[in-house]
Amino acid sequence: MVKKLTALSLAIFMVVVLAACGSNGTTGTNGSTGNENSGAKAESTDSAASEKIVIKYWYAFGDKIEEAKLHMVKEFNESQDKIEVIAEHQGGYDDLHAKVQAAFAAGDAPAVTDLEIASTGVFARSGMLEELTTYAERDKDQLQLEDFNPGLMGNAYVDDKLFGLPFMRSTPILYKNVTMLKDAGLDPEGPKTWDELEQYSRVLKEKGKIGMTVPADIWFYEALVAQSGGQMLSEDGKSAAFNTPEGVAPVQFWKKLSSEGLIKIPVGDEAGATAEKDFANQMSAFKFASTAGVTGSLEIAKGNGFELETAFMPANVSYGVPTGGCQLVMTSKSTDEEKEAAWEFMKWMTSKENTIYQHKHVGYLPTRLSAVESEELKTHFAEHPQFKVAVDQLEHARPRPMENAYPEVAKIVKEAIEKAILDPKTAPQDALDAAAEKANKLLSK
Repeated sequence: MVKKLTALSLAIFMVVVLAACGSNGTTGTNGSTGNENSGAKAESTDSAASEKIVIKYWYAFGDKIEEAKLHMVKEFNESQDKIEVIAEHQGGYDDLHAKVQAAFAAGDAPAVTDLEIASTGVFARSGMLEELTTYAERDKDQLQLEDFNPGLMGNAYVDDKLFGLPFMRSTPILYKNVTMLKDAGLDPEGPKTWDELEQYSRVLKEKGKIGMTVPADIWFYEALVAQSGGQMLSEDGKSAAFNTPEGVAPVQFWKKLSSEGLIKIPVGDEAGATAEKDFANQMSAFKFASTAGVTGSLEIAKGNGFELETAFMPANVSYGVPTGGCQLVMTSKSTDEEKEAAWEFMKWMTSKENTIYQHKHVGYLPTRLSAVESEELKTHFAEHPQFKVAVDQLEHARPRPMENAYPEVAKIVKEAIEKAILDPKTAPQDALDAAAEKANKLLSK
């Protein structure tokens, strides 16, 4: 049932980092490609320029991610003379989601925006997003929806309806300081299991180092739950499942290693930055991080004089990771012309050529099968195998939950994990049971 966004929804958007069909059949607008009638083709260049459709695209994150997005926007604008896209940076996912909601309520939402995948459900069910099914069916030969990696499509659909196109998608992977491992007499292949991670960390502690600095990030926790054979929520999404033995095991593992000084678990707003700093300064040998950080991490490793490799996150009973990152979505209150322009832009940004470009520039997953199979990326993987790990790990990936309440549930779970780890008197089972009780009240609404 479609629900209007409330103040609670706004709060939801602010806590998670890290994700109408009426106009779909419109043709003959300045925003469409290949649908102009003969009269439109006869228009002069000056006339076409004067009728250019201008749309806004809001995006998250800076540095190399921003560089890649702005480069592709520039290329799109220069590739044709009917549409102009104005790209505007809106901070991280938290900020972006809240700003899009506020702009939508004010009638001034961007035509296209990045959307972190776990938030797709609440945005779609609130009526903020345009359903893309009809567009995709109409342009199926050009779009080639089946070319998107199936492992990345789970969060593109809400209630069996298409609302997003995979864009800058990711999984968490293991980053290894191979130089530290060799200096400690450890196998540079690194740990393949939780037990091996503990063994590596014990040896590193003897050398005055730590195995890993890892924030109690909900994304990483989701991975460890999957590796233990568990689920975050029940199959129907109406109740918590993270307080089962499979969900408790990761917290017990983290607490044990942390209490023995084998790993470091920082908390607070700077937790992620602390983990990155410890890894860059060679205080910790491993880190969990998004594949989006491969390019930047390689540059840091080179600058600090150590060899870096990547690997699957260590397994428990099996390998397992959640997918992450964002997809491109279209907001629902734009005009028909703006929606057609938005669709053209979305197809451009998610093309084979652009997924190859953004993957090589940043490290995000190549979202199209044709990109992975291209000679360009085969050569790239051979020269830089650190980039291929996340692609191979997709075999063990699962979509993130998209229930409306999940962003708020994720915050509750993270707080419970931190309490269990930091407070010696708090048992992981008790902390997660309390979190599940709170979560169930939200999920059952």
